[in-house]
Amino acid sequence: MTDFIEEFLKDYGPEVSNQLSSSLGIDRDTALQMIPVVAPMILGGLKRQMDQHGGSDKKARADRANHILNKYGSSSVLDNIGGEFYTRAREKNPDPRLGGLLGDSGVQAADIISSKFKLDRGTAMKLIIMLAPIILGALSNKRDKGAVGSRGIATLIDQDGDDSILDDVAGLLFQRLTGSSDARGGGLMGLLGNMMQPRCPKCGRAIEKGNKFCPECGSRL
Repeated sequence: MTDFIEEFLKDYGPEVSNQLSSSLGIDRDTALQMIPVVAPMILGGLKRQMDQHGGSDKKARADRANHILNKYGSSSVLDNIGGEFYTRAREKNPDPRLGGLLGDSGVQAADIISSKFKLDRGTAMKLIIMLAPIILGALSNKRDKGAVGSRGIATLIDQDGDDSILDDVAGLLFQRLTGSSDARGGGLMGLLGNMMQPRCPKCGRAIEKGNKFCPECGSRL
């Protein structure tokens, strides 16, 4: 099964990062780097909810995951990401705890993101509450299209989710932003690097910095 976060980055990374940048007035590359930081926390929060409310019962675990997705993860948000971000960017009291999904780990993550990227704390909090429904919506979309099904979504979360990251948010941020001590980090960082590379607006060819013309189509950059 394709890693969910890598799949999310490929399918939604460009639009999500562009819309985050526009809504919050932050650099697009910074916005893009937030996805592999927040996404594993969301998956970890879902897994912890499944553990706490479902135990080892597979049906109960799936029911808990589906309850959260049905309540907070409508796939319809994927059709209007800009509108979703516009609304959430104007929330006066953003709560990075996301209720019980992230708890205090969400607050810790916002503080670290604020410090690492020189963002004000309110913006860092909004990043989390803006990304969460999109990530949950993508999970719902994967489930509803039959890619994994209602039972399979719990299996996906078990496979890709690690709730221990909620106990070591600083470690997660270090791994995701450097690619170290993480078997999948290198792949994610490589994918992010490719997505951040400048591209020709006409043909999409990756462009080396400093080039004035596209080597593929000859367009002036």
